[in-house]
Amino acid sequence: MSYSIFSTFTGAGGLDIGFHGDFYFLNNYYEKLKFTTKIAIDINKDACNTLRHNKKYFADTKIINEDITKINPKNFLDKEYDVLLGGFPCVTFSIVGKRAGIKDDLNGRLYESFASFVETLKPKIFLAENVKGILSANKGEAIKIIKERFEMDGYSLKIFLVNFADFGVPQLRERVLFLGIREDIKTPFIPPEKTHGKHNYITTEEAFKNLPEDCPNNIPMKVSKEVVERLKLIPEGGNYKDVEGTPYAVKGLMSNIYRRLHRKQPSYTVIASGGGGTWMYHYEEPRPLTNRERARLQGFPDDYIFKGNNTEVRRQIGNAVPPVGIYPFAKRIQNVLEGVIPSYDKKKIIKEYDVNKRKVIEFNLENCSFF
Repeated sequence: MSYSIFSTFTGAGGLDIGFHGDFYFLNNYYEKLKFTTKIAIDINKDACNTLRHNKKYFADTKIINEDITKINPKNFLDKEYDVLLGGFPCVTFSIVGKRAGIKDDLNGRLYESFASFVETLKPKIFLAENVKGILSANKGEAIKIIKERFEMDGYSLKIFLVNFADFGVPQLRERVLFLGIREDIKTPFIPPEKTHGKHNYITTEEAFKNLPEDCPNNIPMKVSKEVVERLKLIPEGGNYKDVEGTPYAVKGLMSNIYRRLHRKQPSYTVIASGGGGTWMYHYEEPRPLTNRERARLQGFPDDYIFKGNNTEVRRQIGNAVPPVGIYPFAKRIQNVLEGVIPSYDKKKIIKEYDVNKRKVIEFNLENCSFF
């Protein structure tokens, strides 16, 4: 049996790959799950070309390269979908609290499009990813309204603040996951158990181990001699502050400017874009990372090939959800669809975020709720 996925804001496909499984990462095999992406929508042409190229992962997927705000979800009512995936952008109270003026706000239109697909297609489960900042938008009021809205649509909404390093991704990446379970689904969702912690986080040195030079998307960036000399003065784990008072000093406002990785630590957050000094820098060699190294930090399998120029591929990788990090959540969602309650260690499972208390809370299976 296969569970069908309707994927929105698909990008490079990180969420979907995590649901599909059947891939290797750092010599670990992530077994095939029962999900198949049937529809994938993204506005970016290169991202869609990436999906089309990787037929191993998207062989049965209809890829739609269009603006989601111009697509009517009613066009897809001829089939039922088990899971809807996506990642609407961070929105504020001014957007979700008032419908007036929402058409003039891009993030508002994208949020409304995602919500409309949920309301129309009524999948059994939906999963959306967002930035950590959405928890504090308008002092926590925006997320309350989002939660209330999806609950009014007939879903139990659970919210998780996830550090993907806790699930085997070699990167400190905090994101918010919205998990909506249709109210007629009675099997409780058991959150996944954390597999890593500060004592055994995967380091950048481990992430880059045995990376073939001829691996796809592994072309080094061309940088000036000045950048090379500047990087030579910055120790691993350091940043632009280490060259203050030298001929290679630069102005910086953020800690990631010319920040070098530390080989014995996980990476800092991989970003999608930025100007000079934001390309992430190797801990040993005085150079920016290649896109394949970024893909390793994002938990993509080495056989996954990205299409587009260097800047575009960087964008796809930086915007993606780490497949390795989402895989444990996909397994638990599969359990729900199968009607299975898996065994678990209560001390290790990730805690849900309570929007009213504005903190994480403990799981209590006895009454199938959180307290």
